[in-house]
Amino acid sequence: MTYSNQNVSDVDRGCGARLRKAREAAGLRLEDVASRLKMPVRVVESLENEDWDRLGAPVFVRGQLRSYSRLLGLETTTTLEASGLAPIEPPKLVSRSYTPRLQRLMEAGTRRLIYIVLTAVIAVPVWLATKPHLNTTAAAPDVQPLDAPIALGANPAPGQDNAPAKPLESPPVVASLAPTMAPRPSAVPTIALRFNGDSWVQVIAGDGRTIEQGLLPAGTTRSYAAGEVARIVVGNADAVSVERAGRELDLAPFRRANVARFTVSSDGSLAPVAN
Repeated sequence: MTYSNQNVSDVDRGCGARLRKAREAAGLRLEDVASRLKMPVRVVESLENEDWDRLGAPVFVRGQLRSYSRLLGLETTTTLEASGLAPIEPPKLVSRSYTPRLQRLMEAGTRRLIYIVLTAVIAVPVWLATKPHLNTTAAAPDVQPLDAPIALGANPAPGQDNAPAKPLESPPVVASLAPTMAPRPSAVPTIALRFNGDSWVQVIAGDGRTIEQGLLPAGTTRSYAAGEVARIVVGNADAVSVERAGRELDLAPFRRANVARFTVSSDGSLAPVAN
């Protein structure tokens, strides 16, 4: 069992410092991370201090680092490489049997020949059975809406008032229930997040699905339709502005310890998260 030997003075160059800085930027405590990952607080401390000896086998340490990185929105590959833990390599499989190349080619050719024969046996009778119907053509019915007027007869010519009207011959008409005009889409307000500094964000849809979660850098902008999101959590709220239809909203009623939590209604208005 091999671990990377790093002391406390070298922690800033490893993955522990990355995890700690991302957690602090998200406004999370060690207890919050331990509760979400279902692990003891001492395990979270050991991950940030890169104290692998307290965590067991490397396979378990890599799994815990991967879970911690996903929670904070970090790249798991970069975190695992910075940890210095060697990846777990699967055992190499060695074949104990040998098949000559000529035999493999003959078996592959036989399988292809059987496939071609079976396809011909099934496809040819079907094609012959449907061939007589290929030459018959039918006029396509005329599709009209239900409210379209249908001409019942021709107007009589002048001087032929007493002549019986001759009915017009027309192709069959199929009524269509499709609307003649598409409804105009209604305007949907948008919610825009503008990041003036690094901040952790979590955006949840109305069905509980996570739309976005992770640490976003300064200068990033995210826009969502008001009916698309149901709840938003923003860490480092001082560095984030929230706009509705181009107008900046006040996050003070939803902020606690520099973390803003609020819900978004269908019209784009914000409300505090119910405890």
